[in-house]
Amino acid sequence: MQELHLFEYAVIRVVPRVERDEFMNVGVILYCAKKKYLKAVFQIDEQRLQSFCPKLDIPDIQCHLDSLMLISAGDRGSGPIAQLDPPSRFRWLTAMRSTVIQTSRVHPGFCRDPESKLLALFEEQVL
Repeated sequence: MQELHLFEYAVIRVVPRVERDEFMNVGVILYCAKKKYLKAVFQIDEQRLQSFCPKLDIPDIQCHLDSLMLISAGDRGSGPIAQLDPPSRFRWLTAMRSTVIQTSRVHPGFCRDPESKLLALFEEQVL
């Protein structure tokens, strides 16, 4: 029987007007220490996001989400945060912010395979 591993995840949200506290889920970031796994996935439904907030700069949102993914992957060209160890990157990426791109609170769980769990959470929380 395959061992269960503790993981933590947060949902990535676009919050067009932070003062209204309305958001749209666009991605998930998952960290599993035992498996040394940290990965973020996202998908922007441009039409839905534009209907939610017509003035939103979608290319700018895309750029910031791309940076988030590169930092989670530890991309060397993505600045000093990307060069931190995976737990530090995860904590930095999931820190509370009052910006257009935010994450939910961090939630724990157990899984056998972090990649499969990430995709399942993505489908459940975003798609």
